Amino acid sequence: MQTLDKFNFAGKKAFVRVDFNVPLDENQKITDDTRIRAAMPTLKKIINDGGMLIIGSHMGRPKKNPDPKYSLKSILDHVSECLGVPVAFAPDCQQADAQVAALKPGQALLLENLRFYAEEEGKPRGLADDASDEEKAAAKKAVKESQKAFTKKLASYADCYVNDAFGTAHRAHASTALIADYFDADHKMFGYLMNKEVVAVEKVMENTVRPFTAIMGGSKVSTKIDIIENLLGKVDNLILTGGMTYTFSKAMGGKIGTSICEDDKLDLALDIMKKAKENGVNLVLAVDSKIGDSFSNDAKTAYAGVNDIPDGWEGMDIGPKTMEIFANVIKNSKTILWNGPAGVFEFDNFAAGSKAVAEAIVDATAKGAFSLVGGGDSVACVNKFGLADKVSYVSTGGGALLEAIEGKVLPGIKAIQG
Repeated sequence: MQTLDKFNFAGKKAFVRVDFNVPLDENQKITDDTRIRAAMPTLKKIINDGGMLIIGSHMGRPKKNPDPKYSLKSILDHVSECLGVPVAFAPDCQQADAQVAALKPGQALLLENLRFYAEEEGKPRGLADDASDEEKAAAKKAVKESQKAFTKKLASYADCYVNDAFGTAHRAHASTALIADYFDADHKMFGYLMNKEVVAVEKVMENTVRPFTAIMGGSKVSTKIDIIENLLGKVDNLILTGGMTYTFSKAMGGKIGTSICEDDKLDLALDIMKKAKENGVNLVLAVDSKIGDSFSNDAKTAYAGVNDIPDGWEGMDIGPKTMEIFANVIKNSKTILWNGPAGVFEFDNFAAGSKAVAEAIVDATAKGAFSLVGGGDSVACVNKFGLADKVSYVSTGGGALLEAIEGKVLPGIKAIQG
């Protein structure tokens, strides 16, 4: 497989798919440029080689073309500032031939939001709510057929293709997967960021050093079931925490007050416990909770066993006994995966459990463990506690990381690796 370091971009046009889907305020100003900065090593490598850079990205979920609210023009100046060279702008990603042809070595062009075209995602738009199944099928077929022309046009701009957008790697979109078919194996490759993500996932899921501990948080068992079932065949320890704790507690006959619970998933919880035992996996659940009398940072608080929460109270975080149990398991691990907080960490009064998990991961990492933190809330946790630089890797991909953990083949990765 071709790599960025080995490829000389001098005199070549490179189409680079990045993820510049950054948050903007009401004045179209960037509030967090992490994704832009993360792509800079790849983009600068191409510029410094004397390559000609064509940058493609999406932003948001536009329903029309164009949609000023989602125009990448709002980030153009910042991209130029970060890259260190003026970046030109193509107001239509499908009508950029002249601007691409005018590029000289060391110059860059940012294409307008690729999702302004329905062909990028391959999904029809503008269908009436009462459209028949036949109409929906016809519209889907039409956009899929035109998607080929859309993809071919993007590919025609460049001599080589670089995918540096792990956050969209689980989507078989025109610019994230289909475009790769227009380039041979020597002219398509991962960017630095994408490669780091792929290596991190492979290190956790395939090249595992044991003991391997996964910490899965979140409010619902149902949203994590595919991940949990895949992990039960791979991990030594599985810590299940967050709101799903109380589905397990109730399934075992516990009293959970007004805590969040999926009553229709009680049998599923018991089945997970059974499978963990059959697979020799140490399933670790909370034993105590910090509870509140309302879902608020200002709620009255107390501690209770997870199976004995009073009426009118709900579990909002793990308690001190559980923090110690979780920390002991984590600190004795050599590979650690964390997805999902231990409690309502957004409320400072219920953030201690998630912080304790984060600190235990940091301690294990300092002793040589490999730790991968991924998923929006977990990333927000380590950032809130100022610990992001003390774990091995913080993933930029939410859905993509989750699907990789589930064991799915990601289209954006397969398109490069084959």
